[in-house]
Parts: sequence; C-alpha cells; structure tokens
Amino acid sequence: MAALGVDCSEASEVEGNNFSCQKTADSWKRDIIRQLKHRDKSQKSMFQDVIRSYISLLERTNQQALITKGILGSGSRHLASSSDSLPSLISKNDDLKKITGELAYQVVELQQEIRIKDSVLEGQAVRMCEVQRSLQGVQSDYGGLAARVAEVTEGNRQLKREYDALLERHHDMDQTFRVEKVRGQELLEDLIKRKQHAAVRMNSRNERRVRAREASLQKELETAGKLNVTINVKKRRGNSVCLSLQEDLYAPVGICVAARVPARALHVLDAHELGINAVRFSYSSNLLATGGTDRSIKLWDVKGGMLHNRGTLDGSNEGITSIEFDPTGTRVLAGSYDKSALFWRLDDSVPKLTLTGHSRKVTAAKFKCSMRHVVTGSADRTVKIWDLHRAACIQTIEVLSYCSDVVCSEFFIVSGHYDRKIRFWDSRAASCTQEVPLPGKVTSLDISPDHRQLLSCSRDETLHVVDLRMNSCRICFRAEGFKCGCDNTKAIFSPDGSYLAAGSADGAVYIWNINTGNLETRLPEMHSSSINAVAWSGSGEYVVSVDKSRRAVLWSDI
Repeated sequence: MAALGVDCSEASEVEGNNFSCQKTADSWKRDIIRQLKHRDKSQKSMFQDVIRSYISLLERTNQQALITKGILGSGSRHLASSSDSLPSLISKNDDLKKITGELAYQVVELQQEIRIKDSVLEGQAVRMCEVQRSLQGVQSDYGGLAARVAEVTEGNRQLKREYDALLERHHDMDQTFRVEKVRGQELLEDLIKRKQHAAVRMNSRNERRVRAREASLQKELETAGKLNVTINVKKRRGNSVCLSLQEDLYAPVGICVAARVPARALHVLDAHELGINAVRFSYSSNLLATGGTDRSIKLWDVKGGMLHNRGTLDGSNEGITSIEFDPTGTRVLAGSYDKSALFWRLDDSVPKLTLTGHSRKVTAAKFKCSMRHVVTGSADRTVKIWDLHRAACIQTIEVLSYCSDVVCSEFFIVSGHYDRKIRFWDSRAASCTQEVPLPGKVTSLDISPDHRQLLSCSRDETLHVVDLRMNSCRICFRAEGFKCGCDNTKAIFSPDGSYLAAGSADGAVYIWNINTGNLETRLPEMHSSSINAVAWSGSGEYVVSVDKSRRAVLWSDI
C-alpha cells in the first residue's frame, strides 16, 4: 500500500509539471495567434477585395468540378444505354473548358492586380518613411524654433525692463530739465533786467557826458569866437562851393553846397578779384573803401580823377556786405557773410574787434552818433547794439523779418525788411514805434544829410522817400529800364540832399532829381553786369559805382 501511495504522489507531480509546461506552450501560441489576428485585422482591409474575388473564384471552380464529376459519372453509367447523349456531353465539356479558361484568365488578372497593389504599397511605405523623416526634421526645427522663441522672449523681457528703467530715468531728467529751464528763464529775465538797468545808467552817464561836452564845446566856441577866423570861399565849376575853417580843433570838414551831377567816367578798373558788394567814401571825400566777395576791403586815394590803391584791410572769413566810416575817417566798420561785424583802424590791416553773435550773415553795420556804440542788422531777423569798448552786445532787438539795412541815431533805429516794411525802433525800450509799408522787399536804406528824409530801395524797381517828420511816403521814383539787380542793391542821397542815385541790373547808374521827381541822368556802358552799390563823395564831386564782375567806375562832370 505504501508503495502504491508513493507511485500516486509521483504521478500527480508529473502531471502537474506536464500541466505547467502545457500552459507555457499554450501562452506563446496564444501570443502568436493574437499577433496574427492583429496583423490579419490590420492588413485584411487592404486585400479584402482580392480575397473576396479569390474565394468567389474558388467556389465557382468547385461547383464546376462537382458538375463535371457528376456529368462524367452519370455519363459512364448511362453510356451504354444513352449513346445518343454523347454530343451534348461533349458540348458541355467544351463549355466547362471555356469557363475554366475564363476563370484562369481572371486569376491571372487578379494576380496582376495583387502585384500592382503590392508595388503601390511599397511606394506608400517609401513615402511614409520619407514623411516620417521629414516629420522628424520638422520636429527638430520646431524644437530649435521653440528654444529660439523662448530666448527671444527672455531677451524681450530684459529689453522691456531696461526700457522701463530708461523711461523712468527720462521722466526724472525731463522733470529736472523743466525745473532748470524755469530757473534759466528766471536767470535770463534777471540778467535782462540788470542789463536794462545798466543800459539806463550808461545812457544817463552818456547824456551827462554829452551835456558836459556840449557845455565844453560852447565854451570853446565862445573862446574861438574871440579869435580871428579866415573863411576861404573857392568857386568851382558846377556851382559847388567848399567852405572850410582854417582853425578847427579836430580836422578840416568839407561842406557840400551843391552836388555835381556826374556826366562821364574818369577811371575804370577791376578793383577786386571777385564781385564787389559795398562802397563808401570817407567824410573827407579823399578816401574810398570797397568791399568784395574776395573777403577783403580795399582803400583808395582819390587824386586827380583817379583811384590809387592805398592798402587792404583783411580779417573777414567770408565776403563783405557793407562798409561804414566813422566821422573822423580813421576807423572802418564792415558787415560780413561770416555772421560777424569787423572794426578796423586805418593804421592797421588787422581788425581791432570782431563782433560775433548773429546766427546768419550781417547785412548792415553802422556807427551811432556817440561812436562808442554800433548797430548791426542781420538775416537772422535781429538788430544788435554793441559796445566797442567792451566788444560785447548790450542789446538785441527781434525785428520780425529778414533785415536788409539799418540807419540809426543815438536812441532810434530804422530797419528795412524783406516783408516789405520799414520799422522804427526806440532802442531804450526795444519797441517798434512805427511801421511804414512798401510795395516790395526793401534792399537798402539811406538818410538825408539834414536827417529829415529816409530813402528806401525795393525789389518792385522803385525808390521811395519817407518824410521822417510824418513817417509817411512822400515821393516814389521810377525810371524806364531801372531794375534792382539783387536783394542788397544800394541807393543813396547826394551829399546836398538834392539827388538820388542807384545802380541797375542793366549796368547803368540812374540819378533822379528829388525836387522835380524826374530822372536827371542815366550813365550807361561802363558796367557789363548788375551794379550792387554806389557812393557819392561828401564834396559832391565824385560818384563811384561797383558791380558783380569786380569793376569799379569813378564818375564826375569834370
């Protein structure tokens, strides 16, 4: 019995091992079956049409085989008895062969379709691989772009932080600037007030000095009245009489009783290397100054109806626009295209002072009566008053328009402008007291010897005389052929106040009689280009005209 029990236990253990082995074998079989089913399910749809056609073909073949077998069996059984049905069996056999051939042909066609679809599948697989590779590349690019976007986003955040900091700093600086600007305006107003007070005090001192000077001169005149004075009266051709005092405390002074109307050219020369813009006689009439685009002023002695070069005043960085002698004839003031006015003494060719402060060219520079101060007009729409002792600007007047010329007394300034107006200014208050409108841009101004009339030249080809006692236009002068050649054409009074002279674009000098209002004479043919300026000697003997082509002509009636 014991032996039987041992055998039973061993048998059961063997059966358990066999069961576990069988279970393991079944598991991998099931796994294979599952994979095959999955592959069948995934690939069945692609070959479904082929499979159905193949199954249908097999079914039809089996049917035909069964039919053939049945026919052949029945034929053999009934061959002996039914010899008459043999032709029909042969006919059916032929039909079966025909059907079998058609089926074989269909099988071939289906196989061909299978091969075509296999090639299509291979192509799709290749394309799928390419698409997958492209997709991997795109994903890689996407990852790089995403990293770049993150980097740029972080950079933008950093820039935004910096921008916010700069904006805050700008706001603080703007606040500081506004505060400093207000402070600067306050300082400027305070400085202007101080300068005004200083100017008032200086004017008061100047007035006291003038009164003291007048008293001193009165005493000197009383003393001189007790001396024996000889007055020489010398008659000359053309009704010109020159009176001179033999005893003069300062210098001989020539007085023109009647100016001569020039009739012919005495001397013609090329006075500069380039065009000439300005010309002026000294008060003694024996010295002439010309200023040109060649940046120099040339001095000429007038002797025997000829111009003799005396010297050159240098120092300007650009062309000369205007020239003025002081009453003593020993100092020269000039305006320049280099935005400055220059001051020379005749004994030195280097300028003693250079007055800078204008932002555009200086169009006019004139001495005031005291000769300590000068006035400049500029294209920057300002008129400035300068102290020659300090070489500094003591007052700036905003004149509203391009200033082409100025004339002045001790406290009043008259300016001509491109906006077709003449303005009168009180320099003590820096205010405009009167405006006189004109029909054209003003190119020049000149004041009569008796300081009662003001002459203006304008671009409408006319000259106007303004009565300063009424500040109104008195006479308008025109002439056939007369035309302003540029925006700085100069017109002048004769030294006796009886005539007007101006140069024209046609190269002729035109002279009008103030009393009759008619053209007195026209001096042509000596100039080949537009005349810029003319000057009449204080003695009334000579007229000089200068043009754009560097020519100067000395005229007289001698």
